[in-house]
Amino acid sequence: MKMGSISLVVAVATVTMLLQNEVVSAARKDQQLIETTCKNTPDYHLCIAVITADPSCRAAPLQDLALIVVAEIKKKTVEIIKEIEHLKKSGPKEMQPALKKCRSYYNAVQVGDIPVAEQATWGNPKFAETAMADAKIEAEMCEDAFLKVPNPSPFTKQNKYIADVAAVARGIIRNLL
Repeated sequence: MKMGSISLVVAVATVTMLLQNEVVSAARKDQQLIETTCKNTPDYHLCIAVITADPSCRAAPLQDLALIVVAEIKKKTVEIIKEIEHLKKSGPKEMQPALKKCRSYYNAVQVGDIPVAEQATWGNPKFAETAMADAKIEAEMCEDAFLKVPNPSPFTKQNKYIADVAAVARGIIRNLL
């Protein structure tokens, strides 16, 4: 092998190593941001799980991490509204008032809290924080609506999940203030 070919191989290997180190370093920084952000929330493990479930979390700025969590609330809100509508048609009669209240509460989350959080995260995060605090309360109020009926809430797990994720979103958004 000639000296020029050896130099070229060494140069290519060096550049490749440097690029790999940069990629590893960037991934480490991304993971650090996620971990640091989640440590400032009420539920570190839930925060990590929700954020890392979205592939776009890599190289995402703090605002986008908040939006990932808000998107999870949006997705789960749509699911619970579908379940409420199904039960309104087929559920026991004594459940209907609680279902109607839950539908109203989750409508407030869907048409009020989520759009405000989505828009305000990059604008005025205080509004986003307030919207997520409200989403948490709405989920808890849905659960409480079933205290007055003989049937247990069919949404206990979902209500708790949405309330917990909203608290995580609020914790992330507070980092933007």
